[in-house]
Amino acid sequence: MKDIIDDSNKLIRSISKEVSLPLSKEDHDLLMDMHAFLVASQDEKLSEKYDLRPGMGLAFPQLGLSKRIIIIVHEYEDGKFDNYVVINPKIVSNSEEIIAAEAGEGCLSVNRDVEGHVPRFARVTVEGYDESGNKIRIRAREELSIAFQHEIDHLNGILFFDRINKKKPFYSENEIRLI
Repeated sequence: MKDIIDDSNKLIRSISKEVSLPLSKEDHDLLMDMHAFLVASQDEKLSEKYDLRPGMGLAFPQLGLSKRIIIIVHEYEDGKFDNYVVINPKIVSNSEEIIAAEAGEGCLSVNRDVEGHVPRFARVTVEGYDESGNKIRIRAREELSIAFQHEIDHLNGILFFDRINKKKPFYSENEIRLI
């Protein structure tokens, strides 16, 4: 797999371009590598063995590629994963309810802890295409909703800490639902 670039690289801030379908063999192979990396990074033994930071998702811009492709590997139960590959994803609807990950968010392209709550929609509906070029629609809630918003932000040159309120980085349970 290509190296993950960090937030010091200006490419991470660029707006990605739509991808033509079907995917090229190179992009498909890269997706398979990204999937293997994300699964390994969430496995405690493998992540320790290969010194991997745990990650739930990756976007092509994090590899220095200006393409609107994301992958999310969501462990919904111990050792069981749902895999989401979305090409040219768009959030087409969202809840009014706002949530935040209580522990904050992290990112494989940000090599430091950034404290603060990142307000996100509790539920989103995402449309895009799968690797075969079929139109797909995904309804995501809670942690998965946060992951989709985080990865789609990468396609627009936005990093999670851009969304932390500098004047009020933390919220109470009365202000926002923390998950």
